[in-house]
Amino acid sequence: MWFFILAELTVFALLIITFAVTQALQPALFHSGRAALDSSTGLALTLSLLTAGLLAALAQVQVGQGRARHGAWLLLAALLSASVYVWLKLSEYAHLVAQGLGMEHNSFYTLYWLLTGFHFLHVLLGMVILAWLVVRCWRRQQVGDHTVLESGVLYWHMVDLIWVLLFPLVYVLN
Repeated sequence: MWFFILAELTVFALLIITFAVTQALQPALFHSGRAALDSSTGLALTLSLLTAGLLAALAQVQVGQGRARHGAWLLLAALLSASVYVWLKLSEYAHLVAQGLGMEHNSFYTLYWLLTGFHFLHVLLGMVILAWLVVRCWRRQQVGDHTVLESGVLYWHMVDLIWVLLFPLVYVLN
């Protein structure tokens, strides 16, 4: 899992560097592109992901203390919180498309769609992992060896970490 996470972080690092360098070369374009985004939506996206991460971490503690079913409920709550992110992001995407701000609009939107879309795919994979962990915990298959749960929660924290970097880069910093 660590190797996979490091590989994914490397890809995200290259995309983030590309975004930052392009922004330095075209500051006015990025300023106007960012103006069409709603930073309060970006904040809500951040809060939903971080809440899911907190709930997943709390689930890990519960399972470690022998309360796998409590862990399952917390993972289900994490999945619900992650669903808020998906709903908000899809709403934001629909709004931008309706305004004609697709991937080909300009370099800001090309990089916006690449970065946030790639991250969105990771959120969806993370949700599949969380759902799988809910089932395992509910069936008490996490008792004893917790490495599967730890790996799944670690993946989710990677998703959180990336978003914590993307939020200010994409929505806030000029």
